[in-house]
Formats: sequence, structure tokens, C-alpha cells
Amino acid sequence: MRRVNAETQRVTRAESPGTTVGAGAGAGAGADAGLGAGDVLRRLAVPGGILAAVVGAFAYVGAVDPNQPGHYPVCPLLRFTGVYCPGCGGLRGAYALVHGDFAAALTDNAVAVAGYLVFAVVWTVWVVRSVRGRPMRIDLGPVHLWSVGALVLVFTVVRNLPSGGWLHP
Repeated sequence: MRRVNAETQRVTRAESPGTTVGAGAGAGAGADAGLGAGDVLRRLAVPGGILAAVVGAFAYVGAVDPNQPGHYPVCPLLRFTGVYCPGCGGLRGAYALVHGDFAAALTDNAVAVAGYLVFAVVWTVWVVRSVRGRPMRIDLGPVHLWSVGALVLVFTVVRNLPSGGWLHP
């Protein structure tokens, strides 16, 4: 039976209703010593599944060139208004990244490439915390969310100005 300490959010395994493994004196860095390899693999199942999905998506984009017309749908905002959305060029950037052309990826969509890198860092932290038995929390406050929104808005406006032609996909 697994238990979660309400104060520390640590997951422990109970041998019987009254005792827990690894929760006595000295619990801390070695608190997960009583957990087996199966428990670690179970904690890595979700991050592993997410990684498999992302690798599959990047493999597909790497195999099917988005620069060739007809393979992917056209951005509706670009098609109907002529305005580049923040995601325009994201598939081309992923394609260039898969093929090792980092400069072309940044030219296609710098914000998307930054997003790919942020995902890689967050996923790595998630895996390390999962192995250690700690929950993954991303506590973004309103300031962080508004800042990301403002950054994407400025990127969108600048790439659609005549002087922002270097940001066009």
C-alpha cells in the first residue's frame, strides 16, 4: 500500500497498516531505498510515453517535408488574413531541427524552437524528479503567464511588420 505524507508530499510504501518503509529516522535522500526497480519503472511510464509521442511526432515531421505543399494544412489565419500567427513556421522549424539545421530552425520560428528547448529541459527535470519519487510541479504565477503571452504577442506583431521580415517563416 502506498501512502503520501501530506506535509512533504513524499510517497512511501506501507508493509502493514501501521508501518511504512523508508519513513523513519533518517528519511530524506534514502527514503526511496526500499522501493524496487518496478516502482521506478512505473513512475517513468508517463514521462516515457510523452517522450515516445514527441519523438514520433518529430520523426514524422522529419520524414514528411513541410516545405513541400500539400503535406500539411495551411494556417487558416495566414490563408484568410495574410497575417503570420505565432505558430507559422513551427513545423518547418521542427523539420530543420530534426535535420540538424539549427539556424534554419530559428529563422522559421524562433519561439517554437525556444518552446522545444523549454520542453526538453522540463521533461528532463520531470524524469529526474520521477526517479527520486518527488512530484513534478510547475507553479507559474500570473506574472509568468502574462509575460509569456506578452512575448508571443510581441513576436507576432513584429514578424508581421514590414521591418520584421527576418522573422517571416
